[in-house]
Amino acid sequence: MSIDASGSLGQLLRSLAYKIMTDLSVSFPCRVESFDSGTGMATVQPLTRLGDVPPALITNVPALGQRLTINGTEQVCRPALKRGDTVLVVCADRQIKNSLAGQIAKPDSARMHDHNDAVIVGVFPCSL
Repeated sequence: MSIDASGSLGQLLRSLAYKIMTDLSVSFPCRVESFDSGTGMATVQPLTRLGDVPPALITNVPALGQRLTINGTEQVCRPALKRGDTVLVVCADRQIKNSLAGQIAKPDSARMHDHNDAVIVGVFPCSL
């Protein structure tokens, strides 16, 4: 039995694959709406519109810092984001809430690549 990829089954499979891919969030540019330097958490506005309605704000997004060794001295670089900065946000493979303390933890949900598990990994050059 052969399957005609141009037939209705092929169209259904292509539509299903497209739906799955469009629901998957990996990374995307955002604008910082607010940033709390004490907690390292931001509220961001995704800058990619896929429909007629602007995308919803994402709250409680951790901004990653860096630990560097400069001339043999360890330096900790904490994020210093400003309202209006353009940043790259990455969505984790699984829920991150239970792992934010640095311990191995089981996720509370089955969600994957979700905006609720987004982290800020850097600032675009236009904001530096």
